[in-house]
Amino acid sequence: MKKWLKTIGVVSLVMVMTACSTESPGSSSDEDSGDGDESIKIGMSISTLNNPFFVSLRDGAEAAAEEAGYEITTADAQDDSASQVSDIEDLLQQDIDVLLVNPTDSSAISSAIESANSADIPVITVDRTADEGEVATHIASDNVEGGEMAGEFIAEQLEEEGDVVELEGISGASATRERGEGFHNIVDEMDGIEVVAQQSADFDRSNGLNVMENILQSNSEIDAVFAHNDEMALGAIEAIESNDLADEVVVVGFDATDDARDAVSEGRMDATVAQQPELIGEEAITTAAQVVDGEEVEEFVPVELELITE
Repeated sequence: MKKWLKTIGVVSLVMVMTACSTESPGSSSDEDSGDGDESIKIGMSISTLNNPFFVSLRDGAEAAAEEAGYEITTADAQDDSASQVSDIEDLLQQDIDVLLVNPTDSSAISSAIESANSADIPVITVDRTADEGEVATHIASDNVEGGEMAGEFIAEQLEEEGDVVELEGISGASATRERGEGFHNIVDEMDGIEVVAQQSADFDRSNGLNVMENILQSNSEIDAVFAHNDEMALGAIEAIESNDLADEVVVVGFDATDDARDAVSEGRMDATVAQQPELIGEEAITTAAQVVDGEEVEEFVPVELELITE
């Protein structure tokens, strides 16, 4: 009987030891179940990578994500609103923690943002806002301020008197509305300055060339051009130069891309409003991590502007 009881005791001890050894050395059920160091998965939808500005924005975001050890997937909408909505629907199926959106169209993007809201995935807009849907924060330059900087520069160059062309961006994009608003805040207050043509060239260089050529065919007495981005400004410059008006027309762009900076230093463009797209991308990643961690963030995170004239 004693021998039998001893055997039962040994077996019981072995069973207890076996149960205790099911976890790996140094681990416990209360530890490592969530150490807070899991990589954040970010989805980013860019309006177009045909524009150097947005290439720089993407590069800044991807570099910052890599440095932080986050996973990031980028989709290029190629300036097509329907494609962007579809891209975002795909990103939402990839178990992302946060969505970064640079809208092609601020109104058309609303349904995609609302889909992210329904999936409890926080959204951050970059450079351009969205008209509808819940957004954690918006990271961009102050486009209204930038438009005012362009207007003030043109007014100064023309001594507050002359005929001006405004090349607008994509209709429906918040940047188009805001840059135009800032520009008109200045020039509409000056009796001697008249905006004689106001047409969209869709933020595109070739469209900027074509639109400007058409304007010059009907009115060559132009004193200045404000383009809502550098791509359109560079297209306009080609049209102006082909009409032998290079020395007569002040041209101001927006973004300070490398090509625009070169044009300014060469004297072909008079000025460009400098954004910092790489910094916008970097700020987006930093803010994304804060949002995922449940931290409070400002509704608008501004990135400083500068007027480049040389």
